[in-house]
Amino acid sequence: MTATQERFREFKMPDVGEGLTEAEILKWHVQPGDMVTDGQVVCEVETAKAAVELPIPFNGAVSELRFDEGTTVDVGTPIIVVDTDPSAGAPAAAPEAPAEPEAAAETGAAAEAEPEGGKRQPVLVGYGVSAASTKRRPRKGGPPQAAQAAVQAELNGTAPAAAPPRPLAKPPVRKLAKDLGVDLTTVTPTGPDGIITREDVQAAAAPTPEPVAAPEAPAPAPSVEPQSLAAIRERRVPVKGVRKATAAAMVSSAFTAPHVTEFVTVDVTRTMKLVQNLKQDPEMAGLRVNPLLMVAKALLVAIRRNPDVNASWDEENQEIVYKDYVNLGIAAATPRGLIVPNIKDAQAKTLPELSRSLSELISTAREGKTSPADMQGGTVTITNVGVFGVDTGTPILNPGESAILAFGAVKDQPWVHKGKVKPRKVTTLALSFDHRLVDGELGSKVLADTAAILEHPKRLMTWT
Repeated sequence: MTATQERFREFKMPDVGEGLTEAEILKWHVQPGDMVTDGQVVCEVETAKAAVELPIPFNGAVSELRFDEGTTVDVGTPIIVVDTDPSAGAPAAAPEAPAEPEAAAETGAAAEAEPEGGKRQPVLVGYGVSAASTKRRPRKGGPPQAAQAAVQAELNGTAPAAAPPRPLAKPPVRKLAKDLGVDLTTVTPTGPDGIITREDVQAAAAPTPEPVAAPEAPAPAPSVEPQSLAAIRERRVPVKGVRKATAAAMVSSAFTAPHVTEFVTVDVTRTMKLVQNLKQDPEMAGLRVNPLLMVAKALLVAIRRNPDVNASWDEENQEIVYKDYVNLGIAAATPRGLIVPNIKDAQAKTLPELSRSLSELISTAREGKTSPADMQGGTVTITNVGVFGVDTGTPILNPGESAILAFGAVKDQPWVHKGKVKPRKVTTLALSFDHRLVDGELGSKVLADTAAILEHPKRLMTWT
C-alpha cells in the first residue's frame, strides 16, 4: 500500500447480513470536509432484510462520498473516502512513471518542469494529477523525437496547440453532468482550486429563458391515446429492499415446501377475560398485555407438547433437523414492508419476559431499526391478520421454517355455551406447515393444542 493509499482510506459497503449482495444508501450523516472518528455512524443503508447504520472504522476528514442517497451499491464497493491525516495538507503528486529502458541507463537528471504559472493543479482522489500539471524530463544527449518535432513546428510557425486539461470534478458530479447531458469543458467552476461543483453543473443545465412572445391563439388540445392516458394514471416503483427480498422468499417457499393449511374456530372468551385480569397484575405492570401475547404463549406450550413440529428440512444432506429451541417469529407491518424478526429462545421466557420481548421487537421493527441478526434463525412464526379485521388466511411459510400460525380477528359471535346459544368472543386460527417434515397428525395436534389453551387458559398451568 502506498503512502497516499494509507492516508486516503476507502470504506467499502459491508455485508451487514448473511449472504447479502447489495444495499441502498438511505441517508448520509456526514459531508465532505466533516471530521469523523472510529465507530461514528456515517450513513444508513437499507438491505433486503433491514435498515442498518454503518460506523466508519477510522479517524480523519471525509474526502469524498462516492454515491448519492438512493443509490443501490454492491457489497464490497467503496462508498466513502477518508483522509486519515488532514493536517498534512495537500497530498503529494503521484509518482512519475518509470523511464524507458534506454533512458534509464543514461546518467544525469533534469529538474521537473512546473506547469505554466508555477502552480500545480489540485489532485482529486482517484484522478491523479491532470495532464497539464507536469512535463516529462528531457533525455540527456538531445531532445526526443516529439520535442524535435515541436521545435521544427515552432520554427515553421505551425506549433500545435496543447490539449486542454481535464476539468476537475468529483465522480458524483461527473455522473450528474452525464445524466443532464452537460459537457464539463463548457462549465465555469466555482469550487476551491477550480473544482466544478454540483451547483455549477445544474446552472449549466438550466435552460436559457426565451424572450416573451406575443400571445397566440390557443392551439386545440392534442388527443390523448388510451395507452398514454393509462400511463398517466399509473405509478411504477422499483422492486428493491424488503419488498424484493419478501417476494423472492415467498416464491421460493411456495414452490419448494409443500404447504398444508388447517383451520380451527375457537371460543376465546376466557382468554380475553384473562387478558383484562393480567393488566391489573403487579407482575405485568408497565408491560403490554394483549391477545397476541396469549396466542404466542399458547403456541409455545403446544410446541413443547409436540416438539417434532419445530424442525427444518436440509435438502443438501437429505435430513430433517429437529431443534430444541424456538426462535419465534412475529410478522410486523412497517413502512418499509412486512418483516419477520424473531424472539430468540422464546420457549424459555416467562410471560412477563415474553411480553417485554414482543413489545421491543415490534417497536424496533416499526422504527426500521431491526438488526439483521434478529431476522435470522427463525423456526416458527405467528402472523396477526386480525389487526386488519381479517378472519383468517392461508399463510406462506418463511423459508427454512416448519410452521406459521395466522391469528384472526376476535369477534362477538353466537356460540353454543353450556347448552345455550350465547354471544361469545370467537376467533379462527390457521396453521400452515411443511408437509415434508410435518404430517397431518402432527400439524393437527399442534393446532388443536393451541386452540384448547386459548379456550381454557388454565391449561397454561396444567400443561406446563
